[in-house]
Amino acid sequence: MCGIIGYVGDQSALDVALGGLRRLEYRGYDSSGVAVVGAGALRTVRRAGKLANLEKLLSEGPERDPMPGTTGMGHTRWATHGGPTDQNAHPHTDCTGAIAVIHNGIIENFAALRAELEGIGHELTSETDTEVVAHLLEVELGNAAAAQAGAVPEDVAPGGPAASGAAGVPVAQHPLTAALRRVCRRLEGAFTLVVLHRDFPEVVLGARRNSPLVVGIGQGETFLASDVSAFIAHTREAMEIGQDQIVEARRDGVTVTDFAGEIVEGRRYHVDWDASAAEKGGYPYFMLKEINEQPTALADTLRGRLSADGAIVLDEERLSAQDFRDVDKVFIVACGTAYHAGLIAKYAVEHWTRLPCEVEMASEFRYRDPVLDRSTLVIAISQSGETLDTLMAVKHAREQKARVLAICNTNGSTIPRESDAVLYTRCGPEVGVASTKTFLGQVAACLLVGLYLAQVRGVLYGDEVAAYVERLQRMPDLVGRTLHRLEPIRELARGLADAKAVLFLGRHVGYPVALEGALKLKELAYMHAEGFPAGELKHGPIALIEPGLPVIVVVPSPRGRAHLHGKVVSNIQEVRARGARTIVIAEDGDVAVEPYADHLIRVPATSSLFAPLVTTLPLQVFACELALARGLDVDQPRNLAKSVTVE
Repeated sequence: MCGIIGYVGDQSALDVALGGLRRLEYRGYDSSGVAVVGAGALRTVRRAGKLANLEKLLSEGPERDPMPGTTGMGHTRWATHGGPTDQNAHPHTDCTGAIAVIHNGIIENFAALRAELEGIGHELTSETDTEVVAHLLEVELGNAAAAQAGAVPEDVAPGGPAASGAAGVPVAQHPLTAALRRVCRRLEGAFTLVVLHRDFPEVVLGARRNSPLVVGIGQGETFLASDVSAFIAHTREAMEIGQDQIVEARRDGVTVTDFAGEIVEGRRYHVDWDASAAEKGGYPYFMLKEINEQPTALADTLRGRLSADGAIVLDEERLSAQDFRDVDKVFIVACGTAYHAGLIAKYAVEHWTRLPCEVEMASEFRYRDPVLDRSTLVIAISQSGETLDTLMAVKHAREQKARVLAICNTNGSTIPRESDAVLYTRCGPEVGVASTKTFLGQVAACLLVGLYLAQVRGVLYGDEVAAYVERLQRMPDLVGRTLHRLEPIRELARGLADAKAVLFLGRHVGYPVALEGALKLKELAYMHAEGFPAGELKHGPIALIEPGLPVIVVVPSPRGRAHLHGKVVSNIQEVRARGARTIVIAEDGDVAVEPYADHLIRVPATSSLFAPLVTTLPLQVFACELALARGLDVDQPRNLAKSVTVE
């Protein structure tokens, strides 16, 4: 949830940290802070509220120009333990003021650790779980110094690189690293930690368990971050850090060890987008930019997915064709918007493969003890690849010997690494908290997975799969055409800024689209919105209908789903007869809905299973425009963060 940036090099660490935090503010924005080591001192500055508050303090307040140094770190917080106050903002320090720590995640046993520390005389000044780490490091370093008088700590593995830090300490034997290993072994929960020490300006340390951490490798400089966007302006060379590992970042490179002290190799990769992709590009909000990027994002998801012999290509595949043929059941696990993509996928998977498919909220999946075995395929969908509920579901599935295929937008993230096969959506960075282009990428990727399963299992022939893919590859053009005709929905949204509630109805794949439309309105406009299956209307929800209530209806195609089309038209008449204001999304040429639509939004006609790629667009624009009319920040909705790395 929180944004993290660490740096060691030759530039101003404060400038690098603030630049990284600007790109990471979408991850956490309750408070922010920076720490810099230089001139024999460790300085920290923290401030509650948006990053602008911290920047103003640094430029205008008594702290202006306070922080020379080329080693430092920064943090934007999404509050878990303790409210968003100056005192709870990161970085947190120990009693001596020599150690600073920033943290993403939750340390579940912090209360017991805090009681232990207070019992031996430590004074903790915040309500956070993070602060205990700084004090535990103080204890470990003190114990090591007293017991060994500078000797190599016992838990450090022998050998390692010959390079030395500025203080002449062999990097594989650094006392701060050894202390952090001992501390990490005591922590329970999910965490990414970045640590500075006043006496070791040559190194920044990072540690991770079930929370994202990536390394940026520059020329004479190294970065640690929760997201590559934090350092993309400086380098596009990155390294993955694995589960339960610690990284020593220095100017001349990195050393990675596990929590037991064994040196391990991190996997390096090249980031295939540049800093401009994470900028607003002339738009006032990232969300507006990302809505309009959807034709390109969808095309990138689909590009190169069909081989010369007509087979669908996954990005990484550690399963054989026989493994997929052995599948007798499919589970899809995801959260939020990704869950709605999974609901759409269910229709395609069952239709094309004739396999039973269940869609589960990842937060509930492992707790209900699902029946899994080697013949089960679990499809995990996550934009960030770090969604902790989904990651835990993946781990549970692997423990039960199920096969796991990940759909993800972030190369090198944890969920793809924990999975047996991966399909990346390649949508580029999405900064707006409410997903837009990555949702379309997830839907398209799910459709490709369904076709891949059908092909491998022999349910569809190669030419049939190729025909579906060819139709899918025409969808970016239809998405672009749809976006250019949505001014009526913008005007309508502005007129409904004072509405108290909106209901959404749909059938077949239109039902998940209705759920997604309602979620977008909740996220962005903070108003009551609900999505219902249209067939359930008379089983309760119709009691909510009152004069003037806006009801948005996603109408199935009269060609592809004629038997459902007439039923939904009847639903429109039912709510309109009770005074509802009907907003109807229907394909071109559907004249049957015209007499019953107070507002008619047209989308291009397409195959029923592909329809969500266009019917979702008016709902995204509606929610965004209504929120803007209310004067709200659509990029950073209150209480939400882009990547949910806590359960």
